[in-house]
Amino acid sequence: MNIYITGLGCISAIGNTVAQNRESLRSQKHGLQYAKYLDSRYAHEKYFGEIPYSNEDLLKKLSITPHTELTRTDILAHIAFAESISQAQLSAQEISDTNTAFISASTVGGMCHTQELYNDANCIGSPSPYIDSYNCSSHTLHIAQQYAMRGITNTINTACSSSANAILYGMRLLQTKRATRVIAGGVDSLAKFTVNGFNSLQIISNEPCKPFDQQRNGLNLGEAAAYIVMETETTCKTKPRLAVLSGAGNASDAFHSSALSEEATGVVQCTEQALQQAGLLPHQIDYINAHGTATDNNDGVEYKGFLQLFTNIPPFSSTKSYTGHTLGAAGALEAVYSVLAIMNQELYPTLHTTNPMHSSLLQKYTTQQITHVLSNSYGFSGNCTSLLFSKA
Repeated sequence: MNIYITGLGCISAIGNTVAQNRESLRSQKHGLQYAKYLDSRYAHEKYFGEIPYSNEDLLKKLSITPHTELTRTDILAHIAFAESISQAQLSAQEISDTNTAFISASTVGGMCHTQELYNDANCIGSPSPYIDSYNCSSHTLHIAQQYAMRGITNTINTACSSSANAILYGMRLLQTKRATRVIAGGVDSLAKFTVNGFNSLQIISNEPCKPFDQQRNGLNLGEAAAYIVMETETTCKTKPRLAVLSGAGNASDAFHSSALSEEATGVVQCTEQALQQAGLLPHQIDYINAHGTATDNNDGVEYKGFLQLFTNIPPFSSTKSYTGHTLGAAGALEAVYSVLAIMNQELYPTLHTTNPMHSSLLQKYTTQQITHVLSNSYGFSGNCTSLLFSKA
């Protein structure tokens, strides 16, 4: 069964739409800077991939009237979701059909309102309007309610592989005929809670991150939302087919709560699963959109996995050098970028790197023939996911 991508939607630090994101990738324009809207003592000490709009300005971009108060996480999800269903030409009836599934992901959820959470939990003052928005599934419920969705709805939180796993789960729903159409992706916004958590691990860089550099010194946190629409032959009919989701794999090395196995166990296994499902050999991969967080452990382990998987490592890059690490949204955002690479036969380079770990690391924009793209996403506790996209 072919699973076709018929719609894309995203918002990140480098653009409010898919087209704007692509233009920034092509022109090698990153969105890493000091934060303007993040409530954190580190807002002007660290670099972040912050979307440069206030919540009020973002709300103006919505073409809907929300049923309730929305967190920043909710707003970003609504924006990207609306773009994806618009490109896929989905009607209100198709969206609410019981055969249309909505699988989303988030790690932050409503924790972007950390102070309100503290006050509400300790009964300080009046309850905030966000009291029902603290869990990671609130944005999914808001969207499902807004669009009267009646199909399978779920939210996944597997740390930084969350939205890649949402796409993988959606693929399995289609393969097992539990759905004929799936909208899958994820969202995360910047939050004091996550900034403090990552800072306690001492892996946030004070400068724009440089993935796969031999002197890499940490990541930049970012925020984003991204969704893709996946359809079978039956439902997509004559509409444009942007790419095929040809394979996916997930493995957990369960090595450490915040690090990958030094042996790259999960990294290798999830890629092998994706290749096997797609019926491809490693040498057929034209480009790898790497997880590439610019931390010592992640880049080192992912590179070790490449050495085990490929006789000749194909061109690879990390688009986190543009957007920062968008956590639960990263897998879906980079899935969008992978599909763009196939659609436009172009590769987006890694920025800021001056001393690359390998000569296959892309450091300038290039065009070439691209048929198969591997997109990697790895989460805390070693939850590793690979998605394979192919030319339709």
